[in-house]
Amino acid sequence: MARGTLRIFLGAAPGVGKTFAMLEEARQLLGSGRDVVVGTATGHGRPETLALMLGLETIAPCRLPFGGVEVRELDVDAVMVRHPEVAVIDEYAHANAPGSRNEQRWQDVEELLDAGIDVLSTISIQHLASLSDVVSSVIEEPQTQTVPDEIVRRADQVELVDISPELLRKRLSEGHIYPRERIDAALASDFRLGTLFALREIALIWLADRVDEGLAKYRASQGITANWPARERIVVGVTGGPEGEVLIRRASRVLSRVNGGELLAVHIRRADGRHGESPQSLEAQRRLVADLGGSYHTVAGEDAAGSLLDFARSVNATQIIVGVSRGRLSGRLLGGGVGAKVVRGSGDIDVHMVSHPLGTRGLPRPVSGSLGRARTTTGFILAVLIPVLATVVLSLAPELNFATDVLVHLTAVMVVAFVGGLWPAVLAAVLDSLLLNYFETEPVGTFGIKDPQNVFTLLVFLGAAIAVSLVVGLSARRAREAARARAEATTLADLARDALIEDDTVAAFMDKVRETFHARSAGLFTRRTDAGGSWELQAHSGEPPPAPPGLGEAGSNAVELADPETALVISGRTLTAGDRRLLTAHGAHLLLLRQRHSLQLRLNSTAKLAAGNTIRTSILRAVSHDLRTPLAGIKLAVTALQRQKLRLPEDIQAEMLDTIESYTDRLDSLVGNLLDMSRISSGSTAPLTASVMWRDAIEDALRDVPAAAIRIDLAPNVPAVDADLGMLERVIANIVENALKYAPDSDIVIVGPAIGSGVAAIDGRPCGELRIVDHGAGVPASDVTAMFEPFQRLDDAPAVLGIGLGLAVAKGFTEAMGGLLTAEPTPGGGLTIVIRLPLSSAPRSVRPDSRGAGQGEP
Repeated sequence: MARGTLRIFLGAAPGVGKTFAMLEEARQLLGSGRDVVVGTATGHGRPETLALMLGLETIAPCRLPFGGVEVRELDVDAVMVRHPEVAVIDEYAHANAPGSRNEQRWQDVEELLDAGIDVLSTISIQHLASLSDVVSSVIEEPQTQTVPDEIVRRADQVELVDISPELLRKRLSEGHIYPRERIDAALASDFRLGTLFALREIALIWLADRVDEGLAKYRASQGITANWPARERIVVGVTGGPEGEVLIRRASRVLSRVNGGELLAVHIRRADGRHGESPQSLEAQRRLVADLGGSYHTVAGEDAAGSLLDFARSVNATQIIVGVSRGRLSGRLLGGGVGAKVVRGSGDIDVHMVSHPLGTRGLPRPVSGSLGRARTTTGFILAVLIPVLATVVLSLAPELNFATDVLVHLTAVMVVAFVGGLWPAVLAAVLDSLLLNYFETEPVGTFGIKDPQNVFTLLVFLGAAIAVSLVVGLSARRAREAARARAEATTLADLARDALIEDDTVAAFMDKVRETFHARSAGLFTRRTDAGGSWELQAHSGEPPPAPPGLGEAGSNAVELADPETALVISGRTLTAGDRRLLTAHGAHLLLLRQRHSLQLRLNSTAKLAAGNTIRTSILRAVSHDLRTPLAGIKLAVTALQRQKLRLPEDIQAEMLDTIESYTDRLDSLVGNLLDMSRISSGSTAPLTASVMWRDAIEDALRDVPAAAIRIDLAPNVPAVDADLGMLERVIANIVENALKYAPDSDIVIVGPAIGSGVAAIDGRPCGELRIVDHGAGVPASDVTAMFEPFQRLDDAPAVLGIGLGLAVAKGFTEAMGGLLTAEPTPGGGLTIVIRLPLSSAPRSVRPDSRGAGQGEP
């Protein structure tokens, strides 16, 4: 069954008409003969929107109990059974109530799409995860419901529903968005003109980026390499030289003249390391590009100009900025500079040749380890010209002897060897030998040799010339190997640095491989353990994924890594030998990256086991020591009552019964805390959160505490929080018990602030707080963190005060409910424990019949 299509209507702010546009589209589809059903749509009481729902078939929502009331949620099963062609599912970022089929509505939509149902949905820009912090800073309100950007990007179509801020404020003023009692407050807060302009710009930029991604995908799928200047995008070529900073700043100034442009700096790294580069300069330029809001890229390529142009076309660049060549004047005159080649091959991309101080110095290129085609060609030309020229010069001085002639020709061969390498030198040596034989040895004018010593001399001459040529060739080969090793070492150093700074995942690293080699796709394969030993794709970047090693089309390249069961494959480009060496270097780093991730997982697992062992050891110690005292006291009192009940006065009997009750309560508290700590350490704490009022939890937590010992000071409008009522009772009870133990002569006050008191947020979500304040001795700042660890007691507190689990259990339960438990000094002396929990947007829950932490058990 084919997967359904998803169309999302995106809006910058409430009231722009997302739901209206979605329902209009649904009615048009219905009119064209499509089978359309409304799974859920929120009219927000707006007559125009509600009118569009008339005549559309609607699936009844499922009703779920939540906080003592029934909550209506999308009935996914009913939609699946009805199986329409198109389903209307409003509010894509909605968080479902507990007990729903999925936690998030977008997960419901994914199920419908997998079933082949097309879906229309809506979302506001503030609900995109990557923008929630930006939007929160604009509207000064944290976002509680977000959707990962990757999920929204997978939509087949994202349509912006947009109106001008002025028109939106007018609609709000006329009562088309909110009820009239909310209009003034909205105009003064979320619907301020500047806020709406900012939200609109954020939405437009985000959608423009998605359009740009779609354009790049289309051009790649159609094989289009011509430049489409849809957006100003400037590519700067940096070589690692000091002039790179000048080029980057010039590009930034050019880009500042337009809005919405993009700056990309690219460094072409050759596998043989022929072009000198400064790692320090490259790192400084990388930081500069980041500071200017651009991105830095490294691409492998033998031809710097060609690779730069390929990269520019792949990103649809509009301009390229390169520096004036730093090569020799002769090279620039011959048109061999990188800048000149970029200009000739740029086509419709504008190229800026930027002058810089180093561009006029005629600096030579670094000594190359590879002689190159031009140098070898020059050597062959000299191998013909120099011997002839030497023979002509020697003919002008007939008084020179044969030995002098041999030395002159040997010098000529050495010159050719240093310029052109081995084979031009061999040619020069053979030609010099023939010329010496013909013009300098008896009989002159023939190739015959009369004197045997001359034969030996010519042979020595030929051998010396070839030996010099071999030495030159060997040194060139060693220089090439050193340059390649340096290039690979630099590549690995860059990869290691990036991994440490960015903490790369395997998927992110595959993206870098694809970009570095300018390939269509890159993939990591491992061999299966079955009998066939076939390759299995573990991770990839780009579409479509490359074929396994040995099965790819022409242009697919694979390197088997140090692990013979692992291979790195790229497709869409044929690699040179140098590129393959660089790819092998990337593969070696990829193996290390996977090993590091594996070791990190093992380390985390080991740390959890160690923490669990510590908890278990402490529990055993507590059982063997702290629990023995109350057990011994109970046994002693029971034994005395059994044996001497008739002899003991009534007041003594009553005292022993009180002792038994006290020790039993203490045992109950200790065992309860031990069990709770065991649940927390094993990760099996599963709270059942609902809307809870602080006062309800406080009343149950303090039911066994004398009323005179605690003063409650809650604001009349203290807000409700999302919590597990049983867990919250235990948290408050443990903290109060701890305060009574360590500050017995102090006033203990429970304070709850009112709504709008400026309480900080938890993970971007507003929270409510409860403060339990005492005026005892307090806790030193250095001991606050340890105070919440299991089995910690203040200083030398006697064992009668317990085994030190109360605050640890309270902290564990609070964090399990999504909250925070902190401590701070009380002004004037003492300690204040602060409980923070997320504010609730749901109705208040009904108090359960059962109490205690058991409510939070799985």
